[in-house]
Amino acid sequence: MTETTTDRTDQPPTSLPPQAGARCFGDGDPLYEAYHDTEWGLPVHGEAELFERIALEGFQSGLSWITVLRKRPAFREVFHGFDPAAVAAFTERDVERLLTDARIIRNRMKIEATVVNARALTALHGQGRTLDELFWSFAPDDPGRERPALWADVPAQTGESKALSKALKKEGFRFVGPTTMYAAMQACGLVDDHLSTCPAVTTPRP
Repeated sequence: MTETTTDRTDQPPTSLPPQAGARCFGDGDPLYEAYHDTEWGLPVHGEAELFERIALEGFQSGLSWITVLRKRPAFREVFHGFDPAAVAAFTERDVERLLTDARIIRNRMKIEATVVNARALTALHGQGRTLDELFWSFAPDDPGRERPALWADVPAQTGESKALSKALKKEGFRFVGPTTMYAAMQACGLVDDHLSTCPAVTTPRP
């Protein structure tokens, strides 16, 4: 699968500095603002929680994140709260059913990848391992990392995201390329790419 490297995360790619007091992204859309303020960049743990983030980042590939965010309630419904065991039991009939559900992104490859990834995750559990442990083992150990000033300073992928992608593919996961995994690392708090001027940097978040 060839992974797109544009429109890869929540941010608008630009070399211009944001306006004073502006969020990194999301201003003007209440749903987007809430996601920026209360989710993006904060630590995410748990098997269903991380499975959901990986799945949704895969669905986002090639699209805008706000499109996925608006469909997230429906995604959670049709994928049973992203319970790995439940999704791993999906059959071809379930895939065909989801392809007729206009509330979600109807892409066969991405739907099938979500089912395959659920099976890979349950296989990981069968080995006595967890996605949480695997995923977070690739968090960069760089406490002195300089916060980006512009979106142009934010990488599309890193050595850690490449290594995470490789590790997940080895376990049988799909749609987990290094660009998608860097977006997941941002979303799940392994890295904090809020710009230096963003209110989230100075305002306590939940």
